[in-house]
Amino acid sequence: MASLLLVEDDNTLAETLIELLEYENFHISWVNDGQKALDITYVENFDLMLFDVNVAFINGFELLQSLRDAGDTTPTIFITSLSDIASLSRGFEVGADDYLKKPFDFDELHVRIKALLKKRYSSENNLLHVNDFSYSLSKNELYKDGVFIALSPYELRLSELFFKNKNQTLTKENLIFELSQGEESSEGALRVHINKLRKIGLPIQTLRGIGYRLESS
Repeated sequence: MASLLLVEDDNTLAETLIELLEYENFHISWVNDGQKALDITYVENFDLMLFDVNVAFINGFELLQSLRDAGDTTPTIFITSLSDIASLSRGFEVGADDYLKKPFDFDELHVRIKALLKKRYSSENNLLHVNDFSYSLSKNELYKDGVFIALSPYELRLSELFFKNKNQTLTKENLIFELSQGEESSEGALRVHINKLRKIGLPIQTLRGIGYRLESS
């Protein structure tokens, strides 16, 4: 189930979008201002983000600019009533992947969301890179300087999560949930496997009390 962040201060529109997107099997986190959005991105990772522009405290343009400057590459669609060319240009300048003007048809939004998610995860022949490491999505294998590294299934799943969300914080709770597939899934087990990945050189940082982050230099 793909996880989406919705930043929208129109309660009626937000509730409608949540109902429609949940029906399409998306998990939705909703906040109504830019500061709350920035805060939640530090503790949760998302597959895609939907931003209104005219929201309180930090507007959508400034919010996405801050996230992109911090290395967050999560696909993002602006959904806004701003229809002038200057706003459209600004949206793409700060790193938007798409821009949809209100009012819009939900089916069109759904098509655009699916296209961006497919683009994000369909690159079977591409490798995800972090420094001198690379992770093959198609082969489910980790390499360092092109040399294969043997890992346990648990460590491979953990590596995949980190590489797909590089430069983003993954909470301990989310990691344990994602990795609990019939194997040990305690916080202690998670630490053991993360330490093994660190020993081979993966630059995994600890955010005390929150989780972990694979940092690409």
